[in-house]
Amino acid sequence: MVSVMLASVEQILEGKFTGKEVEVRGWLFNKRSSGGVQFLIVRDGTGWIQCTVHKDEVSEKTFEDADRLTQESSLKVKGIVKEDKRAPGGYEIRVKDLEIVQLAEKYPIAKKEHGVGFLMSHRHLWIRTPRQFAILRIRAEVVKACRDFLDERGFVLTDSPIFTPSACEGTTTLFEVPYFGRKVYLTQSGQLYVEATIATFGKTYCFGPTFRAEKSKTPRHLTEFWMLEAEMAFTGFEDNLKLQEDLVTYIVKRVLEKRKRELEILERDVTPLKKVEPPFERISYTEAIEMLQKAGYRIEWGDDLGAPHERFISLKFEKPVFIHRYPAEAKAFYMQPDPKDPKVVLCADLLAPEG
Repeated sequence: MVSVMLASVEQILEGKFTGKEVEVRGWLFNKRSSGGVQFLIVRDGTGWIQCTVHKDEVSEKTFEDADRLTQESSLKVKGIVKEDKRAPGGYEIRVKDLEIVQLAEKYPIAKKEHGVGFLMSHRHLWIRTPRQFAILRIRAEVVKACRDFLDERGFVLTDSPIFTPSACEGTTTLFEVPYFGRKVYLTQSGQLYVEATIATFGKTYCFGPTFRAEKSKTPRHLTEFWMLEAEMAFTGFEDNLKLQEDLVTYIVKRVLEKRKRELEILERDVTPLKKVEPPFERISYTEAIEMLQKAGYRIEWGDDLGAPHERFISLKFEKPVFIHRYPAEAKAFYMQPDPKDPKVVLCADLLAPEG
């Protein structure tokens, strides 16, 4: 007796099972009928594939089961993998048998446009849609790439606490939490704790949720986000910049290599991403101010760079750009003064046109 191979949609679309009989387990994303043929679009968490059920090739019960499937019903499909350029992804499964695991109730998210409020109230269902799926898969790849990059270079992961008694970005953006009679706050940064482990490991990092009670509702202000913070002992300023550009390049290349289909789902133009190669451009804060003044911006040396200024500068370059050596008076006390010019400190911001 020949056993049927359990396959993922991702493996099938990579051409690993062409001509073979497989079983796919997943959920019905969509379906349509054309006379004696049912076209089922099945997703399994790795992708979507078309499964065709021909009335003259399956039992009466199998065809009836295919007909009564509702959107998001869970099922198991068995059939032969065929290469077909007309099918989404270029492959389809010619169904021999299917099993309904559970019929789903009416799916509330229709093809029409829905408001964010409605979609967020059905978030557990919304994340099953292609765009949300693609975003989450790319996010997972970015997280894994960050960890892999640092782990491969000898960095040690340090888990910093979520509850903390201290602030790092200002007390006006703290989330206060009652804690057994004491006041603690949701962390703004793991920096203090990671710095404490420098003398333990030499190279260390933390990667986890961060909270800011930001009042502004813009893409640049989030109340919760994940932040990667790395620390190194015996490292110079240029080495720091080199590590940052290598990390960003590593992440972008990883996503381009591993998440091509997800980028296509998002209709992402990958041309700018392919240009992300080291070395990145480097301009001083002073040069940035001069550039802005020439473009007509009202800004003086010592002023903080706002979002419009940063966007203008980043759009001048085809890949990320470092702005370095900011005024000492505008930065934190612990930043190292430039030995050649004590008015500025050895720090840098990495800017890109998006994000």
